[in-house]
Amino acid sequence: MAMLEIYNHPEVRRYKAHFCSKATFFIIFISLVSFIAPFFVVYKSFGFWKKTDVYKEQLQVKFQHNIILFLETPNGYLTWSTYNNFNKMQQNNLRVPLIKSREVDKNGDGINDYLSLNLQVPLADSEQIYGVKLLLTFYSSLMLRPLFYMQSLGYVNHESRLPGADFSFISDLVWVQKTPLKHQGTDIRYDSPPIDGNSAYVEAFDLQKIFYDYQQRNVSTRLENIYPVWMSGRGSGQPFTINGTIIYPTPTVEIYTGFWQTLKWGFIQYMPVLIVFLYGFNQIKWFIFNNHLFPCVVDNPLKSHQQ
Repeated sequence: MAMLEIYNHPEVRRYKAHFCSKATFFIIFISLVSFIAPFFVVYKSFGFWKKTDVYKEQLQVKFQHNIILFLETPNGYLTWSTYNNFNKMQQNNLRVPLIKSREVDKNGDGINDYLSLNLQVPLADSEQIYGVKLLLTFYSSLMLRPLFYMQSLGYVNHESRLPGADFSFISDLVWVQKTPLKHQGTDIRYDSPPIDGNSAYVEAFDLQKIFYDYQQRNVSTRLENIYPVWMSGRGSGQPFTINGTIIYPTPTVEIYTGFWQTLKWGFIQYMPVLIVFLYGFNQIKWFIFNNHLFPCVVDNPLKSHQQ
């Protein structure tokens, strides 16, 4: 009659030895190696302690309606800004434009996706424009991980050999980061105007000084991926027109990891290597004790039961 296996359990053999014996020292040594060796393997492979992390968050950007405009002419330049002190210094070169701006949230999530900007600068028929320098300010913030607030710049510079009638461009307002942010808390290091509009000194509006101070920041924005279009042939009585579209892309933000995130990442890397080492050393222990390579007393419950 056929027999069915209805239950099974492993046979447990207990190997006993004195504390000061080769078998005891071997077990202590191999146990320490089993847990310590995986740590060195993972550590030497680099990236064990994850110090920084990256994530994506749509930057909340608002155009501050602050502008400094320079138009290059054969005899000098024309200029205008939203800063009254600057305009007072530039009375001989001042030309007030008509400005239209609109920020668009195309996906309806409450965060602006791009800025549409139009400037019309009135010119005499004898005046010709050969270059444009346009400086804009923005207010940017992050709200997901650290609370980060910043006032930043966007700059466009274009020149042509032909006198222009219209200058159009499309660009991205790109997040620029030199050092990671903290993983939590509020960061307002750069929540101050990059241009001192209240200053009565001409140096405060010097572009070279503005850019030098701005470059010292660890976090900033700048216009990249600029696609300019320069059109010539301005008609009689027509203004010089600037049309800009500035897109606000989603940046990749780098942050320092917190304690628990660092510990979790180390644990995830350590455990797979530990399992391999435990399995390997367990096989070594089985071979050594099963073949009685160290003197010890074997407690076999099966033989005890038979006796």
